[in-house]
Amino acid sequence: MNPAGYIALSYWDLVLAALLILINGALSIAFRLGLERSLLIAAARMVVQLAAVGLVLTFVFAQTSPLWTVGLGLIMVAFAGREVMARQTRRIRGWLAYGLGTGTLLFVGLIAVLFGVGVLIGPEPWYSPRFALPILGMILGNTLTGISLGMETLTSAAERERAAIEARIALGSPRFEALSGVIRQAMKTGMMPIINAMAATGIVALPGMMTGQILAGIDPVEATQYQVLIMFLIAGSTALGTFLAVIGGARLLTDERHRLRLDRLAKAAS
Repeated sequence: MNPAGYIALSYWDLVLAALLILINGALSIAFRLGLERSLLIAAARMVVQLAAVGLVLTFVFAQTSPLWTVGLGLIMVAFAGREVMARQTRRIRGWLAYGLGTGTLLFVGLIAVLFGVGVLIGPEPWYSPRFALPILGMILGNTLTGISLGMETLTSAAERERAAIEARIALGSPRFEALSGVIRQAMKTGMMPIINAMAATGIVALPGMMTGQILAGIDPVEATQYQVLIMFLIAGSTALGTFLAVIGGARLLTDERHRLRLDRLAKAAS
């Protein structure tokens, strides 16, 4: 049943909206940006991915077994972990880096969903995919951005400040103390996007979830309550995820003898 005030979109509405992409393409051609092919591929990929996700979610939402929720959630985490690695200029070599990002996202996503859905929202059943999967998606999307920025800052700053870090280690500082300045910088960078988002939410911008609920006919006050809940979940998850990933990354960039191991970084893509 659709909420009162809900207005369904036709396929022609989407086609007309897609014409706006032509403006992007025209700007790219006019200023010789060379982005028109990327725009076309990105737009087509978005439509295909969202259509596929819509069909999958329609099926999953109709199921009562928690195995479907867990299975789709694990797939989301696996792809999010891959995105963390793909966004690094110089990522840490080996599967440990993928395990660090994926494991952090799995832990943070599990905590956020259990707390947000199981404790705060409390649907029946508590593992309902209609609640768990959208919230998990928002948590993963924002947390992987914080982790990516934090790890990128960690590796680049460690490389840039290599001499100072090795000097501290030579003077007897343990590895985490020698990297303390870099760790703080990485954590601050990773948490900055969500801090900016919270500061701008409401007056400057209406978040996507709140806007979608209002367009679907939900009372604006109720939509606001859900948005505040989601923003707090995202902020807490991003902070915890960034902290765990940066600390884990700092450990992977050093060894048991407290040596800086920048040789564990992959070469930058040309």
